Amino acid sequence: MLGQRIAHPASTNFDEDFEIPAAKRLKRIDSTESLSLLQQEEEGYGGSPKPASRRNEVVDSEAESEEEGEEEGGMPHASQTELESALPPVKTDKEAIAEYEATRAAEAGLDFKDRLGQRKWVQGKSSIYVDAFFLALETVLDEESHLFDEAEMAVFQKWRDLSYEGQYLYVRLFLRKTAAWHRINRLKYYGDIADLHTAVDELLQVHWLPAATATERIAPGEAEPPEDTVLGGSFTFADSSTDHIDSLEEASSLLLLEELKTLAKEAKVPVKNKQELLQALRKTSQKQGGLGWSGLKRSDTEESVKSEKSVDGNEETGLSYGLGTNRDSHFVRKILAITGPCIRLSSAVLKLFERVHLVFYRSTEWTENSLTTIILARISRRNFPEYIVSRSNNIFPSRSTLLEFEASIRTQFAVDTVLEFNGTINKDGLQKVKCIFEEVYPRWLTILADEQRKEDRVYESGEGAYLRRFSPAWVYTRIVHKGTSVLGRFKEHKREHQLLCELLDQHLFHAARRGAWYQRRALLEEHYMYALAPQDGRNEETQKKHWKRIALRTCEDGLQDRECHLIYHHDLQKRISKLERQLNIPKRLQHDFEHVRLAKPIERHVEGTRVEKERTPSRNARRSSSTGEAGNSRRGAKTIWLDPLENNGECSVEAMCLSFYRSQGWKGYHSEGGIIRTLFGYLFYDVLFTYIPNVFQTAFQTCPLDLHTDAFYASRFSEINARLNAVSNGEGVGILKRVYEREKERQTCVVGVDWGFEIEDLVEIVECFGGEALSTICKVMAQEYGQRGGGIPDLFLWDKGRGEVMFAEVKSENDRLSDTQRLWIDVLSGAGVKVELCNAVTKEVVVR
Repeated sequence: MLGQRIAHPASTNFDEDFEIPAAKRLKRIDSTESLSLLQQEEEGYGGSPKPASRRNEVVDSEAESEEEGEEEGGMPHASQTELESALPPVKTDKEAIAEYEATRAAEAGLDFKDRLGQRKWVQGKSSIYVDAFFLALETVLDEESHLFDEAEMAVFQKWRDLSYEGQYLYVRLFLRKTAAWHRINRLKYYGDIADLHTAVDELLQVHWLPAATATERIAPGEAEPPEDTVLGGSFTFADSSTDHIDSLEEASSLLLLEELKTLAKEAKVPVKNKQELLQALRKTSQKQGGLGWSGLKRSDTEESVKSEKSVDGNEETGLSYGLGTNRDSHFVRKILAITGPCIRLSSAVLKLFERVHLVFYRSTEWTENSLTTIILARISRRNFPEYIVSRSNNIFPSRSTLLEFEASIRTQFAVDTVLEFNGTINKDGLQKVKCIFEEVYPRWLTILADEQRKEDRVYESGEGAYLRRFSPAWVYTRIVHKGTSVLGRFKEHKREHQLLCELLDQHLFHAARRGAWYQRRALLEEHYMYALAPQDGRNEETQKKHWKRIALRTCEDGLQDRECHLIYHHDLQKRISKLERQLNIPKRLQHDFEHVRLAKPIERHVEGTRVEKERTPSRNARRSSSTGEAGNSRRGAKTIWLDPLENNGECSVEAMCLSFYRSQGWKGYHSEGGIIRTLFGYLFYDVLFTYIPNVFQTAFQTCPLDLHTDAFYASRFSEINARLNAVSNGEGVGILKRVYEREKERQTCVVGVDWGFEIEDLVEIVECFGGEALSTICKVMAQEYGQRGGGIPDLFLWDKGRGEVMFAEVKSENDRLSDTQRLWIDVLSGAGVKVELCNAVTKEVVVR
């Protein structure tokens, strides 16, 4: 029966055709990845985060234009690492760094530790970037050198032996698009590098390495490590364009837009973008055979290139092969003559230093901000909470574990590329993911058993929760989770059900997904398992009822599972009510969920005067008019309104609606979650800074590292629930006042806390909230702080006279609710908090 295909019940609305995408992409249930939790009860689950900005992309110079040489002022934007998110917000732009380095300049001769300790930098002789890079490297080698072999340690020594200017150039390129080529004549580091060409030559120098004795473990899903991640017998810190650029695509990525146009004009080909240019040049090559290009040299003739590799990878032989390559190679030389010499960081060494930063930051995602924020936080004059700093040096117990973790991340990305990032999913793509899952599954079971033994015998209470995020099994669990959805698409529902049972039987990895697993398992038991499981003498109707009872127990187990997050409870309750009706369970024996029934938000329309700015004619305006777009119909565009309570001054739509509510007797803020985060920081201050091993790695954190993960709730279950009970019993005001009196004067940096809110307002808010409602909201924040920071309604309102709080989500004509906003409306309504949808309606338009 394993893998047997059966028809889907009509109620599931299952689409049989792999090739045809749904009209709108289904929002999957996956709270750990900041995706929508809008329930599609009968459609399954799954999901993946958006891909992080890839460090191995080939840059399109059209997008960069003239910005290439101005990297000092700009910081790349990416999702924050757990360490970075735990540090206080500090200015990390060019001016802030220059300010800190200038104000702390002192005599030369200090090493990076002295500079960090004494806060002294000297331009041209030391840099915050180089010191931050050294801090990461030396911290890792001091505490976790067992993760690197002899060849890698030799690379680190060669790095130390580089001159300051060589180190500075390497670090600045390391923090940029590191796999891209960089035009040397556009690298503007004149303040720190006196002789740029000498620094470049130093990075291009060949170094020899000792033979490595460590054996490499082959990870499931990966036949062998990628070639660009393995050190050979020799290495350079950077590659030269002269030796490595041989394709027209790669060479053209170095050109600016105007240079592309000049090249196209000289080649006499019409062109609108880079892709068209490449196609036109190839087409010209085929027609002219490479003989019509002015300035053709003897070295460019057919005989000189017969041994070259075709750019397109064709294995043709004869005249056509040689001529095509001849044309490409000539164009490549032509482009390199325009750009001048270029360099890029060598891949194997780059990957090695990325591994160092993975170990240091305990994260696979880090940016230039990550590298400098920790130092800027260290030298800023801030007050931090008091807690015990504990940096574990066994987060990766062995080198093989670290390498397998790296490999598992690559395998996970391969899965996500098919399921999330590659457009319509076809049957071949699903089969590829299934094959990866089959390779990973046995290894997952093995590591899962090992981790359970460590949890039972080694780890102290709460210690293992955060460490397990760096086990390959953490990534493999996610791949198995993805594999269940693929099995569902192939209608292998019996195997899918078996995997869901195994996922729920373990309590070590991805606790935030347990609600989704319960939902999917109950769906399978309700609709499919009766036809796949042995009937044991039951007829078909009795078999269906039997499995519906099992589905009912599954939903009940989900509600009783303390690790099943609150946001899943409503849908589990709905399924329980439906199953009890289908099974004709007597009313007196049915569950009563009336106390948590969601109230629909009240619709309110607020009329106001909208301001339309008079726009000067432009190319964009002409384009908009030619396509029939009206200026006031741009979806999601910010609108400007007049505030009648502020002498008709211009304001946002939220401020206009807030004035309306104030005119009705409400107090309020346009805080978009700021009030909720501040209250959570006050009420859970002691819980946030309770000692848990490994989550306080520096003395400059505003929160534990695991706050934005599902490990936070699991590691502090008793403390969190004790505080939730205290809040529910009306002790919130007392807790709030104690924290305020203790920390207000110091303005302690605590995540989410805005000391600008008046304590009188906060006390009134807690009193109006009611203990039970506030406790419910705090529980959601404790379980999913990282995912639930957004989507909270725009306006927070309270009325002390009525003892009532209310949230209002403001929408103008062009807006609509997002999935995260819908989720928060459900959470607030379920807690008994009033929610309004405030629609701003244009009464009059004023052109200014």
